[in-house]
Amino acid sequence: MSIEPSAERDAQRGPSGAVTSPTDPSDPRPRAYGAGRVLVLVYGILALAATGRSVYQLLTKLDEAPLAYSLSLVAALVYVVATVALAHNGVRMRRVAWTAVLVELVGVVAVGIWSYVRPEDFPEATVWSHLGQGYGFVPLVLPFLGIAWLLRSDPARIARQ
Repeated sequence: MSIEPSAERDAQRGPSGAVTSPTDPSDPRPRAYGAGRVLVLVYGILALAATGRSVYQLLTKLDEAPLAYSLSLVAALVYVVATVALAHNGVRMRRVAWTAVLVELVGVVAVGIWSYVRPEDFPEATVWSHLGQGYGFVPLVLPFLGIAWLLRSDPARIARQ
């Protein structure tokens, strides 16, 4: 029997239940809690739907509405970035998440208004056209939920409490 403490016995359990050692600088928190996991799931579903639809439209009907379908692909990429960034707790990824969610908000409002003012530029529905009407207005509501989550889960705010 060894008298020296083993690394396993010195390990601590973080809030997520994961075993971490005292010298391990990694963040032991899970990537998202409760509502955050649902939000990431919804973003992921929208990212898959928007990516699939935009790629299909660009490959098969590019000549019908190149601008609208290209903007749809941009929206899809924003959703992919937002999904990945919201799923992480790191400082850099939170900055990326803030950027993605704000770009999403500006994009859905700008393209939504544009599609009402100049409907000829959007002969087919896209993710952000008509404020996301084709997706049940989820693209319009989602950035507000993303902002609310980022504010609620802010580590600095949590530490102050």
